[in-house]
Amino acid sequence: MTAIDEFIKRCEEKSHDKYRLIEDIAYFNQIKVLKAFEKCRVATRHFNGTSGYGYDDEGRDTLGKLYAYSFGADAGIVSPHLVSGTHSLTVALFGLLRPDDTLLCVSGMPYDTIRGVIYGDNNGSLKDFGVNFEYCELKNDKFDFNSIKNKLNNKVKVVYIQRSRGYELRDAFSCEEIGEVCEFVRSLGFEGCIFVDNCYGEFVEKSEPTDVGADIIVGSLIKNAGGGLAPTGGYIVGKQKYIDMIGKRLTAPSIGLEVGSYLGGYQYFYQGLFMAPHIVAQALKTSILIGQAMCDLGFENYPKIDKIPHDITRAIKFDSAENMVNFIREVQYASPVDSYVTCEPWDMPGYDDKIIMAAGTFVSGASIELSADGPVKPPYIAYFQGGLTYEHGKYALERILNKIIKH
Repeated sequence: MTAIDEFIKRCEEKSHDKYRLIEDIAYFNQIKVLKAFEKCRVATRHFNGTSGYGYDDEGRDTLGKLYAYSFGADAGIVSPHLVSGTHSLTVALFGLLRPDDTLLCVSGMPYDTIRGVIYGDNNGSLKDFGVNFEYCELKNDKFDFNSIKNKLNNKVKVVYIQRSRGYELRDAFSCEEIGEVCEFVRSLGFEGCIFVDNCYGEFVEKSEPTDVGADIIVGSLIKNAGGGLAPTGGYIVGKQKYIDMIGKRLTAPSIGLEVGSYLGGYQYFYQGLFMAPHIVAQALKTSILIGQAMCDLGFENYPKIDKIPHDITRAIKFDSAENMVNFIREVQYASPVDSYVTCEPWDMPGYDDKIIMAAGTFVSGASIELSADGPVKPPYIAYFQGGLTYEHGKYALERILNKIIKH
């Protein structure tokens, strides 16, 4: 056994209790999803595709209900025509907001790719359509309740919460914290929609934001909820009245959710949701192992290693661009797809800085699969996520350690 093998074994021993807790969460969520399948009476006919208008597409309609029930919501939209998390968020926000309304983000400045959607100039943004935007800075990386109270007024129609950290060096928000801010804004008399960007957070805890006060949650199927099998798509679930409004934006005001076909069929969307609690547990265990190893080597990373993550991402701070880039490249070299590719920073659409991204994935860009990325600028932070199997993550860590320790 090499020194690196022994080091990884010690990290695993330190992580044993956290692994058991993650497995308990996965079992709870697996039962929750199975009960949703039972309630929806899912059958093989639901996997069939449709063409044309897609009237009476039972697979599409049942899939929306299945996601809604899995997340403790009234209704849902699950569609391969939602091309990403950002697109899903965009459709939902445009469905809910009207000219002169205000969108208030209470979790700091939103993630890069949604900023152009909210306040871009002359690009078809919400701002272009007369929707106002305000945000509350975080206080010590937590919700600032005084700032929220000061900025919440009768023009605010949507309170927006981003669960994950984005490209920030902080923890993701727990459902408990989201529940507290939901309760707070309701105590101030807010009667509009509480909206959560749930990307990277699905099935990480036993509860979801819709269980603790959120009216709408949105995510991508090539992250947690698709279980590594969904080939594309996004979901929007929540209260029926808001889903009806959003459905009219997804298609057209006169037809809403009555149409929408997908000839490819829905098997992998159903099967992916079934697999999601287990796959998320694999990603979380990988995150904890990576976090323990990097912590023991002296690299600051979030969440702190004494905590169970609230999403599948881990932020790791490096002392140089070289170490950051080497870390991300080794993730690529350890991938099952495009392992021969050397990652380079590039001007990725929707981002403010050059991004380096490792994603040797079966589904293009799927961050539930082992992947890593980050803007190459000080402080040099790599954002690591995913892992369909713990064993894959362990092997990637072995490669990373061989590279970083030598440098």
